Amino acid sequence: MSLPLQKSAPPRSAVRRVAGASLAGNAIEYYDFSIYGLAAALVFPQLFFPDNDPFIATLATFGTLAVGYISRPLGAVVFGHFGDRIGRKPMLVITLLLMGVATLAIGLLPTFEQVGIWAAVMLTGLRFLQGIAFGGEWGGAILMAFEYAPENRRGLFAAIPQVGPATGALLGNAVFLLVTLMPQDQLLSWGWRVPFLFSFVLVIVGMFIRLKIAESPEFQATKERGRDVKVPIASVLKNNLRAVLLVAGGFLGFGAFSVVVMTYLVGYSQKDMGIPASTMLTFTMISFAIQIPMILFSGHLSDKYGRRGLIIIGSVAAIVAIFFMFWAVSTAQPPLVGVAYAVGFGWLYTICYGLQPALFADAFPAEVRFTGMSLGYQLANVVGSGFTPMIATWLLHSTGNLYAVPVFVAATLAISLICLVRLAVLAQARKSQEGLFDPRDSVPVAAN
Repeated sequence: MSLPLQKSAPPRSAVRRVAGASLAGNAIEYYDFSIYGLAAALVFPQLFFPDNDPFIATLATFGTLAVGYISRPLGAVVFGHFGDRIGRKPMLVITLLLMGVATLAIGLLPTFEQVGIWAAVMLTGLRFLQGIAFGGEWGGAILMAFEYAPENRRGLFAAIPQVGPATGALLGNAVFLLVTLMPQDQLLSWGWRVPFLFSFVLVIVGMFIRLKIAESPEFQATKERGRDVKVPIASVLKNNLRAVLLVAGGFLGFGAFSVVVMTYLVGYSQKDMGIPASTMLTFTMISFAIQIPMILFSGHLSDKYGRRGLIIIGSVAAIVAIFFMFWAVSTAQPPLVGVAYAVGFGWLYTICYGLQPALFADAFPAEVRFTGMSLGYQLANVVGSGFTPMIATWLLHSTGNLYAVPVFVAATLAISLICLVRLAVLAQARKSQEGLFDPRDSVPVAAN
C-alpha cells in the first residue's frame, strides 16, 4: 500500500483565491467556446459557408464547431504533460492566453464574400487552436481547486470551476443577445464580431488574476517525494487506461446534452419553429443562472452523502430532461420552452454534472492526474459534443422525426450512467490503497 501524499493545509484565503482564479479562467474560456457555438448556429452559415442548400451550409458550419472538439485531446496531452511535469499554474496562464488570441483573431476575420474559401480555412484553423487551448484549460482549472481543497470538501471546490461553463456561457449568451437585437444587415456586417473582440478584455482580467496564485500544494508534494513521471501520457496509457475510458464514457452523454441544448436546439427553434433567437438566448441565460448554485450544491451533496447515489439519480433525471425539452420546443410555445430550459437544463442536468470533476480527479494519482483526467474528458467531448450537432442535423434530415435527436442523446446518457458508476468504484479503490477510504462510497466488489 502506498502512503498518501502529505501536504500542509493552505490558508483559507489561498484556497478561496485559487478557486476564484480557476473559476474566472474557466468561465472566460467557456465564454469563448459558447459564442462560437452561437455564431455557428445563427450567423456563420451565411458569412463563411454560403450555399443554396441551408442544410449543407449548416452541416459545414457545425463541422468547424466539431474541429474545436477534435483538437481538445491534443491540448489535453500537450498541456497535461507539462502540467504534470512542470506545474498546473504555468499551463493555466498559457492556455488562457492562447484561447484569447485565437478568439480575438476570429473576430477580425474576413468573410467568404471578401476572400472566398480562405475565410472558412482561417476560421477552421483558429477553431482548432481554440480546442487545443481548451483541452489544457479544463483539467488544470479543476485540479488547482481540487488539490488545494480539504479532503472532505473536494467535491464542492472542484465544482467551483465547473461553474465556469455556466458563467461563461451566461455571459456569452448575454453579449450575443444584445447583438442579435440589431437589424439583420448590421448583425451580419459587424455586430457578430463584438462578442469575439470583447473576449480579449476578459482575457486580460483573467491573466491578472491567475498570475497571482501559487502552485498546487499536492503537485509540489509529488515533486518533493520524487513521484513525478517523465512521460505522463505513457504512464497513463499503461497504468490508467481504464480510468481514462471511464471518464470519457462518463461525460459522453452530458457533453451531448449540453451542446444540443446550447447550439442545435437554439438554431432549430429559430428556423423551424419560429421562436426568435433572442427569446431562445434569454431562456438559455436563465437556465445558466439556475445552474450556478445547483452545480455547487451537487458538489456539496457529493461530499456529504457520496457520489454513486447522485450519479444514478442525476443521469436518469438528465434523460427525462432531454425529452421534456424537445417536446416543449415541438409545441412552439415560448413560455413552455422557457420552463423546460429552466427545469431541464438549469436543474435536472446539474444533479450529476456538478459532482463529476472531483470524481474524475479521484480516479488518478497526482503524478499523472492532469494528463489522465484531461485526456478522458476531452475524448468525451470529441464524440459527445463535437459531432453531436452534425449527428442531430443528419438524424432530423434523414428521419424527419424530431425525437430521433433526444433518443440519441438519451442513449449516450445511459452509457454515461454505467461508466460513472464503475468509475466511482475504481476511484474508491485507488483512494483506499492510499489510506483515504471513504465509507460513503464503499462497495462490496473489487475495482479491478
